[in-house]
Amino acid sequence: MELLYSSCVGLLVACGVFLILRARTFPVVLGLTMLSYAVNLFLFASGRLTMNKAAVLGYSDGYADPLPQALVLTAIVIGFAMTAFVVILAIRGRADLGNDHVNGSEVSTASRTVGSQRKEQGKA
Repeated sequence: MELLYSSCVGLLVACGVFLILRARTFPVVLGLTMLSYAVNLFLFASGRLTMNKAAVLGYSDGYADPLPQALVLTAIVIGFAMTAFVVILAIRGRADLGNDHVNGSEVSTASRTVGSQRKEQGKA
């Protein structure tokens, strides 16, 4: 169980980092969301994975630790707010700049060649 759980967390982290390194804003937003999911799973696992334990004291012999559950609930709310804010920033950047690239401009090989030719013409 722990191996499957940690593999899922590792896969979410790897996919999140991969998506954060993309040049467009939408994959970056998805990558941040996947990283927040991975952190939530990690926080939840920090309370030890137990089966058939009560969340409230007095109802069984053992109980589940409520602190990681409270931390995950708080992290879900913060992650939702952060995702909404980043999506609004991405929409605003798309509207202002006309594209959704992270650095604000799409650089292709043709534009680099034209730009370097213009610089050389300006020097001559």
